[in-house]
Amino acid sequence: MLPLFSICSFRSTRATSVNQPSRSQRRNTTTETNHSTVKSEGLPEVDMAMARPSRFALVLHGGAGVIPPDSLPPPTREKYVVALKEALLAGYTVLNEGGTSLDATEAAVRVMEDCPLFNAGKGAVFSRDGKNMCEASIMDGRTMKAGATTLLTTVKNPISLARVIKDTTPHVFIAAPEAEKLAAESGLEIVDPSYFFTEHRWKQHLEQPADSPAISESAPAHYKDQLPSYSEKDADPYPQGTVGACALDTHGDLAAATSTGGKTNKWTYRIGDTPLISCGTYAENRYAAVSGTGNGEFFIRYAVAYDIVAQMKYGTNVSLAKAADKTIHETMKNAGGEGGVVAVDAHGRVALPFNTTGMYRGFIKEDGVPHVAIFHGEWY
Repeated sequence: MLPLFSICSFRSTRATSVNQPSRSQRRNTTTETNHSTVKSEGLPEVDMAMARPSRFALVLHGGAGVIPPDSLPPPTREKYVVALKEALLAGYTVLNEGGTSLDATEAAVRVMEDCPLFNAGKGAVFSRDGKNMCEASIMDGRTMKAGATTLLTTVKNPISLARVIKDTTPHVFIAAPEAEKLAAESGLEIVDPSYFFTEHRWKQHLEQPADSPAISESAPAHYKDQLPSYSEKDADPYPQGTVGACALDTHGDLAAATSTGGKTNKWTYRIGDTPLISCGTYAENRYAAVSGTGNGEFFIRYAVAYDIVAQMKYGTNVSLAKAADKTIHETMKNAGGEGGVVAVDAHGRVALPFNTTGMYRGFIKEDGVPHVAIFHGEWY
């Protein structure tokens, strides 16, 4: 088995440093992830863990979509399971030490931004012009303050820039060169655009629909020596959605954070739901924190993240699970929108509904046990 903290690295100059929990705090966190230890999603122990109140909790996703189970052989599946657990433990460490939900969500998302497996930061997809354009947002459920950013090409961790915008400016949304200038002035890590190049994302770019503009010939100059050649269309397990995290801390405060590289072969200056507060990200104390992944245009049209909270806020005794299920399995699905959300309420109960074949997801509570899943009917 691959050890935890080996797939993706986490190095933050803003969030609480991450250390593995003690042996007593991380019971079962090194459970083997081969098929013999897969747990049925319907088992009472998993359902009860999701519905059980907790002093603090973290829930996250690494993207949703059409993911054929046979595209994830055991070694590949193992990588995702370990990476998701790494992100969960990064956030758990913050919360277990009494840190804030904002710090925990930022920490968890940074892990996934630094991991090439996910469509955010290092693993961002390419636009139709062969560029990586990143965006992110974060929201504080206690103050209702938020930070968002988009059209980034040089900021290594967009979620930390969103946090800077929330904490240090009078605005919610800052984009493009001015946002990148703020990142540099704030001491965030700035990278050359070539940092975001990965072969598997370039392969997705080349395998665009036949009616899309041809763009492989117009690759940016800094990619010219890195272009691989692909002669066949292998099954593609890499998520093309987003990454996100929601948390409840010991102070009773909620927060949500989301980051993405957008849609493969999107129009280069297309802006999705991820940086739009109420669409892909929303948090409000007393109710819930929500982060979404999937077809962003539908999340925008139906204000999905806020819709879930609004049902709880204005309805009568509407639970998080009921609200999230209705939005994803009725509102979104009936409109033709694919995707899912992860969410946590003010009591530490979590919900992770999705209407696609798979969603990389997981949650962890005060017992320190990470629960991770990809498809319906299984937990690691």
